[in-house]
Amino acid sequence: MAQRPLLFDELQQLATEQRNPRSMQIDTASVPTILDIMNAEDHLVAEAVGTQLTWIGEAVDIIVHAFRNGGRLFYAGAGTSGRLGILDASECPPTFGSDPEMVQGLIAGGLPAVFQAQEGAEDHEEHGATALDEAGVRAGDVVCGIAASRRTPFVIGAVKHARTLGCKTLFVTCTPREAFNIDVDVAICPVVGPEVIMGSTRMKSGTAQKLVLNMLTTASMIRMGKVYENMMVDLQMTNAKLVERSKRTVMTVTGVAYDEATQILDAAGGHVKTALVMHLAGISREEAANRLEKASGFVRPAIEDQAYTPA
Repeated sequence: MAQRPLLFDELQQLATEQRNPRSMQIDTASVPTILDIMNAEDHLVAEAVGTQLTWIGEAVDIIVHAFRNGGRLFYAGAGTSGRLGILDASECPPTFGSDPEMVQGLIAGGLPAVFQAQEGAEDHEEHGATALDEAGVRAGDVVCGIAASRRTPFVIGAVKHARTLGCKTLFVTCTPREAFNIDVDVAICPVVGPEVIMGSTRMKSGTAQKLVLNMLTTASMIRMGKVYENMMVDLQMTNAKLVERSKRTVMTVTGVAYDEATQILDAAGGHVKTALVMHLAGISREEAANRLEKASGFVRPAIEDQAYTPA
């Protein structure tokens, strides 16, 4: 009789590999019933993420501290988890005007794995360490491992190596906190329960991970002064939609008409933040830039000509 590998026993104990009693009849269900089951399970995801807000907040504090001191955030994942990290990282520059180096995603198997599964790429811890070295990760950066099952070797290797480099480390997983045994600064563990299709962690687990990553970068960017009220004001005018969104933001905040908003943005070099401070404070572009620097990039105190150091 063949001896079962340890991986087999490990997998069958994972929360992400259990069968969902509520979807046992899904194989012969009608399409409306299939969708009802999936939708009902998806409703559980936000609740699971809500249980982790304390740890998500701790992670945001770590990320913001790194950003303010020249550090960067790196996501490390495989498969769906890796793609979610790359997605979140790639959306930061157009949304927040951040440097593309500020948030980066690393995936097992490299660029080809973004578009097509690279089976086996995740199975070696040393590949995770190598990916960090190739990306130039250094002390002061933050490395966030993403693995629904917690056990992905590529991710574990990346996190372990990050600690030897002097990085702060985070981990996003959908396994229970009591089963988490990896040495990191903050673990975020939204337990979403068994998937509708056993082991298909691109479903509820992937949704939970996406929500957490949204929170990590959005909250961090807000604390970096990238938002005024609830609007993006550091966005890059890199396509027609963002150009028009920039104009609409200026119009919304200042009450001016479209043509004047266009003129204000032109005078501000296309930078929404600068445009708002220029117009609302009645000052020059140079003075607006000085005030924003004094206010750590935050629009409200810059308008009032106040120095600001976020807590």
